[in-house]
Amino acid sequence: MRRIEEEPKVSGGGCRGGTAQGPSFEATLERHGIGRLKARSLRTLQVNLGKLCNQACAHCHVDAGPTRSGTEENLQAPTAARLKEWLERGPFETLDLTGGAPELNPNFRDLVRAARTVGVHVLDRCNLSVLFEPGQEDLASFLAAHEVEIVASLPYWTASRTNRQRGPGVFDKSIEGLKLLNRLGYGREGSPLRLDLVYNPAGAYLPAPQAELEKEFKRRLLEEHGIRFHRLFALTNLPIHRFLSFLVRTGNEGAYRRKLHAAFNPQAAVEVMCRDMISVGPDGRIYDCDFNQMLGLGAAVDRPRIDEVDPEALAVREIRTGSHCFGCTAGQGSSCGGATAAS
Repeated sequence: MRRIEEEPKVSGGGCRGGTAQGPSFEATLERHGIGRLKARSLRTLQVNLGKLCNQACAHCHVDAGPTRSGTEENLQAPTAARLKEWLERGPFETLDLTGGAPELNPNFRDLVRAARTVGVHVLDRCNLSVLFEPGQEDLASFLAAHEVEIVASLPYWTASRTNRQRGPGVFDKSIEGLKLLNRLGYGREGSPLRLDLVYNPAGAYLPAPQAELEKEFKRRLLEEHGIRFHRLFALTNLPIHRFLSFLVRTGNEGAYRRKLHAAFNPQAAVEVMCRDMISVGPDGRIYDCDFNQMLGLGAAVDRPRIDEVDPEALAVREIRTGSHCFGCTAGQGSSCGGATAAS
């Protein structure tokens, strides 16, 4: 079995600065008899609270960071109020809060309370180090009190690779954060306090099989730090924004795109996350997924903002796709909930 900690290299010529040529995603769907993707439910309401973050990660598709504090880039109170109405009236089972560091937005806790009041499950996509930011001293206890599921970013079980991707000192803070969550009951077998980890490759390659990675992460973190968690989500890096800049800079864009094309999995295409969710940006605009949001590809609906439409009207729509969608359909598939199909 291939050692997980090895980083396979992408071979072949890069495409420095241009858009790599290849089959369109839509043509690939047709070739496999799938056709255009359409929504099938609205189980998840995913909200991007903005670009403000206490980290500036190398792979971040949001281009988030400590300087992105402008009001136009972060969720404001009127949009939060409309989201609360959606939670009360809509069909949603889960509220998925992301960013940036969503916890740094002043509307974060009110959205959590509103969702839990109406019985909607809440996911917090947490970078762990935010638990130690000034003013967030009670954040972990707040999340536990509301039984918020934490989906925590941890690129690897070693300091060198984690810090290379997320910044100096982040690994130690992440470990400290995981231990804090464990003390509160997160990650324990049978506990209602769910703790999941997210793995992103550090280079221009696809993740190893999710089950294999999860087994090794659990072994290493328990043996070396006494840390427990429930699941590991292995996500493929999409060639957009900061990760695309890395690919172009290293001459790997063309080779990486060809790797995604070659690994297309029809089963993963049928199970893409956008078919069961809707994504809302900080300004209230509606998208099929967070990746489309970062590319400015609004949902194919007549009324593109949450203050103009009821959520039920979004359950019957065609999904907007593009070349970046090869990232979610490669190999074992990739979604905000991890792998979607057998690799």
